[in-house]
Amino acid sequence: MLYWFYRHAGINLFQYITLRALVAFFLAFILTVWLMPRFIAWAKKRKASQPIYELAPSTHKCKNDTPTMGGLVFVGATLFATVFCTKLNNIYVVGAILTLILFAFIGLKDDLSKIIGGKNGAGLRPKVKFFLQCAAAAAVCILLFSYSELTTELYVPFYKKPLFDLYFVSLFFWAFVLIASSNAVNLTDGLDGLATMPSIFSLLTLGTFVYLSGNAAYSAYLLLPKVMGIGEVLIVAASLVGSLVGFLWYNCHPAQVFMGDSGSLSVGAFMGYSAVISKNEFLLIFVGFVFVMETLSVILQVGSFKARKKRVFLMAPIHHHFEIKGWAENKIIVRFWIIALLSNLLALTALKIR
Repeated sequence: MLYWFYRHAGINLFQYITLRALVAFFLAFILTVWLMPRFIAWAKKRKASQPIYELAPSTHKCKNDTPTMGGLVFVGATLFATVFCTKLNNIYVVGAILTLILFAFIGLKDDLSKIIGGKNGAGLRPKVKFFLQCAAAAAVCILLFSYSELTTELYVPFYKKPLFDLYFVSLFFWAFVLIASSNAVNLTDGLDGLATMPSIFSLLTLGTFVYLSGNAAYSAYLLLPKVMGIGEVLIVAASLVGSLVGFLWYNCHPAQVFMGDSGSLSVGAFMGYSAVISKNEFLLIFVGFVFVMETLSVILQVGSFKARKKRVFLMAPIHHHFEIKGWAENKIIVRFWIIALLSNLLALTALKIR
């Protein structure tokens, strides 16, 4: 819509990606802040709250009636701002929209399964959920492989040249990145605002790389992989950041609403998508370090218990370990936010150290 004013009304201001990204940020933020109280009221009336499982720390029992599926609101606001501010004929924007919609749909099915199941609602069966994630990731990756100019070369942080070309194997690698990132954010979403702020930091970092890699002059100066056309995805990232900031207004401790799988799966998948198109798949380890840390804690816990019948942590993911040790929830959240900020600042050094 805004780009139309530049093309057909001669308003040159709207040709700039940065301006349209700023408009998208505030549009998504305002829309989320306005819609969320109405959604919370509707969700409470419909008793759309995720059950708190018996194994959860005792401090979580008071959250039993907190509405979930807040991700529907901020993903919807993101999509609206994206459609309003981007060039919709850009294949990378189409891929970003497809990623958000498909993974939000999977999350919605999972959330509804938990809500309808009541206290025993465990959501989708893991195999079904994984199959749906694989199908969604495959659709996005095939779109990129077949219709975009994205190369299949593999890059690593702090090194300016590609290591080698993955060719068709890139399809599986890209899909792995999307699925892993999606599940990592999902695992982290266990405390009020814990996943929200690190997601904002990660999206800001990835948005920076996307914009610079999509600009011929900046990518050449910084020795970044040049992927023409991906700069437009900065607007999608800005929309999602704006909606997440609006969501955090209601999700901060004590949370009035949870994002649910409909939010966490889509946010994580979009982070993975941004890393793939900007050729920063391995840098995602630094960008999403908190999410990596949470995921590794679960892998270590499960692996240790199966191999030795012993636990590494008091409870996994690791944020529950600190809860059982007696840390206040707010202290855990803020400290994880600090770790996320520092890891993203480290990731940003890859712009110059190459």
